[in-house]
Amino acid sequence: MRAEVIVVGAGAAGLMCARTLADRGLRVAVLEARQRIGGRIRTFRPGDGGPSLELGAQVVHGSASPVHRMAGPLDVVPRTGGAGAVSAGRAHDMADLGGGGRAPWLLQHRLNRAPGAAGGSVADWLTAQGLSGTESSAAREWFAQHWAVGPERLDAYGVAAAHLSDGVGEGEYAVPGGFDRLPERLAAGLDVRCGTPVRAVEWSPGRTLVRTDDGELQASAVVVTVPPAVVAAGGLKIADLPAAKYQAAGRLPAGDACCLVVTCARPAPDSTVVFDADGLRGFVSCRAGSPQVLVVAKAAAAAAVRKAAAGPYGELLRLLQPALPWTAGARVTDVTVADWGESPWSLGAFTHAGPGAAAAADTWADPLGDTLFFAGEATLAGHRLPWVHSALDSGQHAAEQILLGVRR
Repeated sequence: MRAEVIVVGAGAAGLMCARTLADRGLRVAVLEARQRIGGRIRTFRPGDGGPSLELGAQVVHGSASPVHRMAGPLDVVPRTGGAGAVSAGRAHDMADLGGGGRAPWLLQHRLNRAPGAAGGSVADWLTAQGLSGTESSAAREWFAQHWAVGPERLDAYGVAAAHLSDGVGEGEYAVPGGFDRLPERLAAGLDVRCGTPVRAVEWSPGRTLVRTDDGELQASAVVVTVPPAVVAAGGLKIADLPAAKYQAAGRLPAGDACCLVVTCARPAPDSTVVFDADGLRGFVSCRAGSPQVLVVAKAAAAAAVRKAAAGPYGELLRLLQPALPWTAGARVTDVTVADWGESPWSLGAFTHAGPGAAAAADTWADPLGDTLFFAGEATLAGHRLPWVHSALDSGQHAAEQILLGVRR
């Protein structure tokens, strides 16, 4: 049976779009390059039955996130255990990174609440705060780990405006059983074809041809949810795509990220999360009694973690030891890698609020000929935060655009 709509990508945006269209009676096929659904949501479940760990999207942001009604009730992310930091190669208490309102998280809060006072890059804004030494390096790395690029590539106004306009409230939550329960629920009953990378899309008003490794499919409309960086790099070729669209795709890169679960032969003695202000490790965490260590590294730290993961296990232990001294001399039994920056299907973590991102996102989001539609967190870059709830909203918006054309 020929689909009326083909959705390219089974991440949060694609599945939300397909779910909305299917619930309204349209025939939808979702084509996913990976052998799994979820896109940049990926959950690791230890073989020993311990708590799940997130190798992609980490938490549900905000008490008003749409995830609450789709996968709730959600668990509040607990603030148990210690909070440490690594600076100049030495371990510190997290509170040592700044005083008098100059801690990285307080600076982030200050910027988020005053977009009118922000100009230039986040690096410029931090310099204007009079930071120096450890306070400066810690603040710069804090923004890099939250946005997946260095602060010199972040637009200060765009970062602040995205926080203020996001509208999902405060708090961080976890999906019981793992974040991947969300895409599983969205995909239930849908025609989702994994391991089917889309190589090219040809289109004219009211008609599309989608080329995959398994053959060709036709539909009345196509929704592209892959990151624009993939299109800009030629990973997905779209015929007759206007030059303005290609230019917009090139201005919407995704920041680098590499995540690991390192399983040791002995369990962690206590629970802790460690922020590395030196730019080598990102955030490193462990849970008391669990042998797994989670490493979530973005921006320049992703490259350091990627290099360590590719070498002997001893390299990983040397990377971990300053953050988690108990790993000294430990034996690594397994490493699971989610390398988002090296994946040809993502080419990074998420789109950051760089200079001109909002205008580029608007251009990228515009549908073509009531036939070719676009979704994904990148369509809201510079306007909203690049988290899962933005991807969901973009998918629903693309579905509504299609449904509006169907009703005409």
